Amino acid sequence: MEGGAKALAFQQRDIGGKMDSEKTKDIRSTNIIAARAVSDVVRTSLGPRGMDKMIQDSKGHVLITNDGATILKQMEVIHPTARMLVEISKAQDIEAGDGTTSVVVIAGALLRACQDLIEKGIHPSSISEGFAVALNKAVEIIESMGQPVDLNNRQQLIENAITSLSSKVVSQHSDLLAPMAVDAVLRIIDKENDTNVDLRDINVSKKLGGTVDDSELIDGLVFVDKKVSHFAGGPSKITNAKIGLIQFCLSAPKTDMENNVVVHDYTAMDRILKEERKYILDLVKKVCQTGCNVILIQKSILRDAVNELALHFLAKKNVMVIKDIDRDQIDFISKTLLATPVAHIDHFTADKLGTAGLVEEVNAGGERKIVKITGCPNQGKTVSILLRGSNQLVLDEAERSLHDALCVVRALVKKRSLVPGGAAVEMEVAQKLQAHSREIYGSDSYCVRLYGEALELIPYTLAENAGMDPINFVTELRNRHIAGERYAGLNVKKNTILNMLEENVVQPSLVSISALTLATECVRMILKIDDIVLSR
Repeated sequence: MEGGAKALAFQQRDIGGKMDSEKTKDIRSTNIIAARAVSDVVRTSLGPRGMDKMIQDSKGHVLITNDGATILKQMEVIHPTARMLVEISKAQDIEAGDGTTSVVVIAGALLRACQDLIEKGIHPSSISEGFAVALNKAVEIIESMGQPVDLNNRQQLIENAITSLSSKVVSQHSDLLAPMAVDAVLRIIDKENDTNVDLRDINVSKKLGGTVDDSELIDGLVFVDKKVSHFAGGPSKITNAKIGLIQFCLSAPKTDMENNVVVHDYTAMDRILKEERKYILDLVKKVCQTGCNVILIQKSILRDAVNELALHFLAKKNVMVIKDIDRDQIDFISKTLLATPVAHIDHFTADKLGTAGLVEEVNAGGERKIVKITGCPNQGKTVSILLRGSNQLVLDEAERSLHDALCVVRALVKKRSLVPGGAAVEMEVAQKLQAHSREIYGSDSYCVRLYGEALELIPYTLAENAGMDPINFVTELRNRHIAGERYAGLNVKKNTILNMLEENVVQPSLVSISALTLATECVRMILKIDDIVLSR
């Protein structure tokens, strides 16, 4: 009898264990399927011939882009594991700026490999270890492929930026945007010592109208939606400008609370108007005493930053007024003009003023006008870029593409080495890892081999998106790499396999290394999850 009870207990325990492992399997497979679904969404937008996505939000705003990070950021991803893929594409955007689509596609490919390995009965922890081994080897291979970069070689930097722009909507303008991005970064860094670039020192402004070709790099400042006040015939061009940056209001004082002044007779009314006039005249005199001839006025929420009477007096004194400066622009303006923002009229002195060679309002086609400030004292620390575009969608996409190009140049400043593009890196790593897997033993050997095979999805996708025959091209590319052509990659424009360094298709090593590292880390994390617990 006792034996029967024992057997029953054992049986129950066995069933319980089986159910647990079934549940774990289910959760793993749903996690992997959810994450792969996200990866498949952006897969079609990889490479120079990749498709663009049109995203419409709940308010009806439309966005056209093929930047992986932007697509995923706009998508509403509910599944927590799928959200991890969105996070890695954001991380790649911050770290390297380019390769945001590749990182998600690689993660999807690795998850596919995980599914195969788990079906073979290899434990997830072993797979995770094996992938770590493969990643270390892959980074080693990429670093051995790297070519050193000299920041004084402008052409080399431009080629990197052009590769980054080749997959964007504005790729036909890459011969203009790439040099612009390179020059902007080179102007604000010290080529010998700097190891990073603060992109906040590059101010990108967008103005509707014209075409992307009308975009320009401006040494100084540009205001696109700030108008020069033409009230009472104020000036619209001033040379040798002394610029005051003020954060107080040039208007009659008001109490902070809602208030009403009750006036019984017209003499009191007169007095109020006289006082107001006198008060504003005082302010204007104090401003003019310092020799200031251009005023930038910060936007005020509480009351009018400047009233018509003040504008009238300032126009009489030939002082140019630019109003509604945003709070977040103040830092950049004061850094460029070396002007100190002043919060009260009593502190407004000549030493707080910035200087510039020329401040003028320029026509930007039709009714549109922009204000340019050039000849600033702090050249070599900040720079402005003015982007133009025929419609808002093109303009926004041009800004995102330019940001990617700037990030690519920044990646080269961080890590001064570049690798061939066109999936040459992924194919070389895949081929070398498969060779390496034959030299090691145990489950690691399996994992490393499948890791290598997974990376072949990148050249496969590039070929597929370009309408080439993916199987033929990937097989041919693999044979070339086995034969020792390390730099052979897909030239999608010419539909052939060529040496990518000779074709000048290059990208920073940081982009490839960061993409592999982030994708592998994410996949290892997803593998380790065996249960989802909902908390209250």
